[in-house]
Amino acid sequence: MASLSVRDQKLEQQRQIMEQKMKQKRQNSGMVQANDLRVGSAKRPISGSRSRELHGYDGPMQFLMSPVNPDQVIPLQTNRVSTYDELGNQIEVLTVGDDVGEGSGEEEGESVPVCSMGRDASTDDVCADAAVAPLQNRAQREDSPSQTAEIEGSVEGSVETFVITPAKHGTLYKCRIARDRKGMDRGLYPTYFLHLEKDYGKKVFLLAGRKRKKSATSNYLMSTDPTELTRQADSFAGKLRSNLLGTAFTVYDNGKAWRKNHRDPPRHELAAVVYDTNVLGFKGPRKMTVILPGMTPDRQRVTIAPQDDSETLLERWKGSSLDDIVVLHNKTPVWNDETQSYVLNFHGRVTQASVKNFQIVHDSEPDYVVMQFGRISEDVFTMDYRYPLCALQAFGIALSSFDSKLACE
Repeated sequence: MASLSVRDQKLEQQRQIMEQKMKQKRQNSGMVQANDLRVGSAKRPISGSRSRELHGYDGPMQFLMSPVNPDQVIPLQTNRVSTYDELGNQIEVLTVGDDVGEGSGEEEGESVPVCSMGRDASTDDVCADAAVAPLQNRAQREDSPSQTAEIEGSVEGSVETFVITPAKHGTLYKCRIARDRKGMDRGLYPTYFLHLEKDYGKKVFLLAGRKRKKSATSNYLMSTDPTELTRQADSFAGKLRSNLLGTAFTVYDNGKAWRKNHRDPPRHELAAVVYDTNVLGFKGPRKMTVILPGMTPDRQRVTIAPQDDSETLLERWKGSSLDDIVVLHNKTPVWNDETQSYVLNFHGRVTQASVKNFQIVHDSEPDYVVMQFGRISEDVFTMDYRYPLCALQAFGIALSSFDSKLACE
């Protein structure tokens, strides 16, 4: 009898643990509202014993701009109402409603995911301590000057020419990256597909990229043909290569490496990305530096075709030789105590927190977002870019964010 009692206790404990895990799973893996939908309430309950509700809002500055605290605790008022049941007996009904003066109008907004520190961060970087959480607000997104003053770009001419041509000034190119991890070896070597978004859910294929096997360092090929990801193919557009630590990346065009006594023109360097190392293991968002070739007065890209290691974009930046190059950085997210996450204003283009989310700006003009990248589902990401970037440069920078960085995490 004693053994049966112990067994029943263990079974009961296991059942309780499973119920608790399923409850957490249901609370944490809720559906993400589409960016163009409005729901009746932006309230999202937090798991735990605290009876409070968080409101999604767009960026850390929204707290200062709003007349009320968007994360305030909503008090509830209970009222007793006398009525009669079907048999004619008088009964009292307890009703719950908002305080007078606050519940008269229905709140409009968007429900957004808030990165909770209680979730398991080992499975993915969605809620890691360094994740950047997007917080949207419909009114602020509509008033964004970067969106109201710009037109959305489209493919002009052949795709092979478009992907290496700098973006038009005053034009925003909205793209989407899909990660394909299905197959025998795509868990370690997934394929990435870049599409330009169009109206009514349509999209135009631009580039595909995949990490090369048996390479000493991370090496990604980029092609305008999703079925031909080889250097020998005519569709080969460029490549991304990292150093041994995975902290510095360089984006090249489809040219060949310079060799002495070779008549072939040397390849061009289109961009370089440097991730700050995290030797002491401090938790926080990534810090990125992006080095680009400069632009001429007629908005053409300066040619950077190094014939020596000292002429590369990385070495020019390290030696503070900033002639003919442009240095950008990722916008620093701000920690929000209420949501327990780092936040950035992505204007509704990003819906899930991730350590990969970033915005690239110039130090002299932090409001002009040259590029932004972020997660919207498990294997789908948005990538938007502006002048002076081209699609190949932006895609290479995004691929560098996917690559593992042991020295940076």
